[in-house]
Amino acid sequence: MTDRLPETENWVRMSGVSRRAALGGGAAALGYALAAQPVSAGAITTPTDGLDAGMLTFKASGGLAMNAYRAKPKGKANAPVVLVVQEIFGLHEWIKDITRRFAAAGYYAIAPDLYQREGDPTTAPDIQTLFKTIVSRVPDAQVMADLDAAAAFAGTDGGNAKRLGVTGFCWGGRITWLYAAHNPGLKAGVAWYGRLVGQPSELQPKHPIDLVTQLNAPVLGLYGDLDKGIPIADVEKMQAALKAANSSSKIIRFAEADHGFLADYRPSFHEASARIAWAETLGWFGKHL
Repeated sequence: MTDRLPETENWVRMSGVSRRAALGGGAAALGYALAAQPVSAGAITTPTDGLDAGMLTFKASGGLAMNAYRAKPKGKANAPVVLVVQEIFGLHEWIKDITRRFAAAGYYAIAPDLYQREGDPTTAPDIQTLFKTIVSRVPDAQVMADLDAAAAFAGTDGGNAKRLGVTGFCWGGRITWLYAAHNPGLKAGVAWYGRLVGQPSELQPKHPIDLVTQLNAPVLGLYGDLDKGIPIADVEKMQAALKAANSSSKIIRFAEADHGFLADYRPSFHEASARIAWAETLGWFGKHL
């Protein structure tokens, strides 16, 4: 994502919302409407039984009291930490549920509100406004610092920050690659359908393809071949760069999956691909954290 507004055309497609629906609102605006509100009844809901889960605040970069959703197993000390990085839609109900899923698997998981300084994404009437007023104004450097602060907080809150992982979706998938190049203490990352290439800008000076040789930890990339916002050519370029660098990171592609294929609250959900990808994610973190 760059700070150029035309990029929103890709994000509309990638988010499972037609441009007409996103602009017109109403019941057809499935992706944004459901992301901005509680998830639909058909979506997977992970119970809090056996978990300590809920909203909290921690001291982020610049001293900001940042909101975050945290979930961890009750009675388990020193659980490995997983930073959960939001979709383009922000810290909404599905991201909170993903955080609980990691906690149910034995991890201390925390999802910081990385748009907090820029505004509340649920107030945006459409995805173009969301991008223009909030998303395009978030500097990569600020996100890196806030994730560092979230990891440090986790280490004081019962998590083992020396066994640190990061995962992110869509907007957060790109951030996952960047954070793997940023934090030398990171042990592993899982990037779900995050953008890999792009033009440099003041707020986004580098993209994942530029950082292949600088990754501090192995990253598992999960991408759908039907994703119109992230062409197969971009994914293949990243795969070639990883191979040339003899990287321990790798990308798995899903032939029948579109962008957002794990997002069970949206039409883009592809159950078969999601099941395999989630198992790969837990296996990756189980191996490296």
